[in-house]
Amino acid sequence: MIFAAGEGRRLRPLTETTPKALVDFGGVPLVERVAGNLVAAGAHRVIVNAHYLAERIEAWAASARSRLGVPVVVSREDEVSAAPLDTNGGLFRAGPLFEAEAPFLLHNCDVVTGVDLAAMYRAHVEGAARDGRLATLAVAERTTSRPLLVDGEGVYGRANRTEGWEVVARTPSPAGEARECGFAGIHVLSERVFERSGEAGVHSIMDSYMDWIGEGECVGVFDVTDAPWYDIGTPQRLAAASRAFGVGEADA
Repeated sequence: MIFAAGEGRRLRPLTETTPKALVDFGGVPLVERVAGNLVAAGAHRVIVNAHYLAERIEAWAASARSRLGVPVVVSREDEVSAAPLDTNGGLFRAGPLFEAEAPFLLHNCDVVTGVDLAAMYRAHVEGAARDGRLATLAVAERTTSRPLLVDGEGVYGRANRTEGWEVVARTPSPAGEARECGFAGIHVLSERVFERSGEAGVHSIMDSYMDWIGEGECVGVFDVTDAPWYDIGTPQRLAAASRAFGVGEADA
């Protein structure tokens, strides 16, 4: 599943008439680049959520099926909410669209990366067999104001250094293992996540992770520090990513 419901206000003027997911990156929309990477990693079905200019996302999906070679299904959030449902609300809204009883990847549409998604998926499957983990999150050793708190067992909390708060969902393992990491916008989740309680309405999956960890679930990590990674949050970051990936200047 690709999270693509956001408006992308920081990308204006590119997103004044175009959904963030459809901003051009090297001749294809951002969402199609992500979808192509997911299919290359083994995905046989792609779900995309939509809210801002959702009809444009639906039109893209209809045309993308033939190029990607897999079904592309849209979860329309504008039909049930005045605002995008965020990551947790969006996932549980799209729950009925998942067909296979298998782990699945979640990927932000505005993350451009060279992460080995197939390797991450395998790492989650192996971790789930070993420790029963519910999810695996891609993390990187980088400075961020909103770090995940990580130890040898996986995620144990999160923080917002700008706002001055910290959530510790479980007791961290012994000193020396705990560290702060940046989240890379990619998850692998076990299908049993839909057996958990999902908050209705606008709700972040990061808040849910903290709840689930506190209830005894394991959320592992997959280190992507060495992979190229860009969060396309502004036109400047979009241009930098375009240069880094050798696709030239991007247009809306």
